Amino acid sequence: MKRFLGLDTLCADHPGLLKPKDLAALLMDDLRDCQCYIYGCIGDDEQILLSTLSLLPETVLYEMFDQRIDFTVAGPILRNDCVPLTYRLQGGLFAITGRCSMIARVCGVDLYLQKSYTGQIGDIARQKFSLDIKALLKLHQSA
Repeated sequence: MKRFLGLDTLCADHPGLLKPKDLAALLMDDLRDCQCYIYGCIGDDEQILLSTLSLLPETVLYEMFDQRIDFTVAGPILRNDCVPLTYRLQGGLFAITGRCSMIARVCGVDLYLQKSYTGQIGDIARQKFSLDIKALLKLHQSA
């Protein structure tokens, strides 16, 4: 269920063939103020915001050899009246959406929340992300 959104829009103004370092630069710029929203569900209300995690700028690292961007987001848990089910990592144009879980090895989940996501209101949750530049470049070129 993991979906990448806005990649074509992000790359639209870049003339010619994108190289990994070019895409990495575009993504790092787009994600500089990104936030990750964690949602739960109660009944028919499918998007109850449980937590908003903001980028920790000092954690952003581009690994040229592995061609990936690693970064961490963190923020307080706002609600605990339902379990986390979905997430949205939102940059300026680029976004990732998918299913999440606090429980390891749940089928159909793209993001396992780290142990810092305790489910206790007020606790600070941290989540690491890693973006595979080669895979995103391949996805963009096939579109």
